[in-house]
Amino acid sequence: MNIHEYQAKALLRSYGAPVSDGRVVLKADEAKIAAGEMDGPLWVVKAQIHAGGRGKGHFKEADAGNAGGVRMAKSVEEAEKEAKAMLGRTLVTKQTGPAGKQVNRVYIEDGSEIKKEFYLAILVDRQTSQISFVASTEGGMDIEVVAAKSPEKILTFSVDPATGYQGFHGRRIAFNLGLSGKQIKQCVALMGNLFRMFVEKDMEMLEINPLIVSNSDDLKCLDAKMGFDGNAIYRHADISELRDTTEEDPKELEASKYDLNYIALDGEIGCMVNGAGLAMATMDIIKLYGAEPANFLDVGGGATKEKVTEAFKIITSDPQVKGILVNIFGGIMRCDVIAEGVVAAVKEVGLQVPLVVRLEGTNVEKGKQIINESDVNVIAADDLKDGAQKIVAAVKRN
Repeated sequence: MNIHEYQAKALLRSYGAPVSDGRVVLKADEAKIAAGEMDGPLWVVKAQIHAGGRGKGHFKEADAGNAGGVRMAKSVEEAEKEAKAMLGRTLVTKQTGPAGKQVNRVYIEDGSEIKKEFYLAILVDRQTSQISFVASTEGGMDIEVVAAKSPEKILTFSVDPATGYQGFHGRRIAFNLGLSGKQIKQCVALMGNLFRMFVEKDMEMLEINPLIVSNSDDLKCLDAKMGFDGNAIYRHADISELRDTTEEDPKELEASKYDLNYIALDGEIGCMVNGAGLAMATMDIIKLYGAEPANFLDVGGGATKEKVTEAFKIITSDPQVKGILVNIFGGIMRCDVIAEGVVAAVKEVGLQVPLVVRLEGTNVEKGKQIINESDVNVIAADDLKDGAQKIVAAVKRN
């Protein structure tokens, strides 16, 4: 689960991290009042969407102006003007894709004078199964660009869970960033607070880009992105309340209601599979034969007829889907249950695109019988290779 920058800043502040004073604005006529509550003389107006690259983005609407989603204002009137230009408009960034995201709120905060910019992140390292720090002197840039062009400028290390965060971790970051004097002490304390927050709130990712040194030689978190482990949200009612469902894909949101593992993609072939590994293999083989998957969907090992029906309805609700491949290897998940769900879903929502079904495993003959005796127009597949070839061919014919 992701949250907005203004929510992340509030959480940082609660853990003692230095952030600028700011106000969230939902209506344009609130912007002038919000800006007037802060010191100025410079304000920053930031579009709030769950995507990075806002400053380099652009709005689809001409009346939003040519500037991106992060703008400077030198008066409360100008802050109000910039907020009005953003709210209700669609911001397009590298991370949103061409469709962009509608800006439903903006964050106005005091501007900061910057002497130096750094990159900082804390994340779960899958290779070490430990929490890792990532730091770089190249703040304000995409870390992928830094990694490609100047990998030597990135410091990465893991924290042993047996010891947890220690002062030397913070000093290592401080020295690598070239900090001196009081900044070293500030860095050690800040890293400790961030690490504690990361653990206590079950985060998956924390990115501060940039972390700055101000004109007063103090560290400050100028931007923040946070992601939380969805499986642990039940332990954090305060974090759960920060969820903004308007920022989520409607299909993914619907899937979460039925405990389906669904992720929307940009392709044209919808996939219904049981098991994450088999789902990945299914997407790979679709690409191998010249098409693109429209989704990742793992119905799980204990899916019911109702669950399968809802999964099928979610796939068909995607206007990009030109064909569907059902690939089931029955173990715990029985093939007859999948077949019943597919038939029920087709009868309920109809079938406007080619459907290829590959069943193997527990109750496979019963599953095939259910489909064959129904009036559903299905293309049968003998194995995964056969299924992928048939659905790609069917989609290309259409």
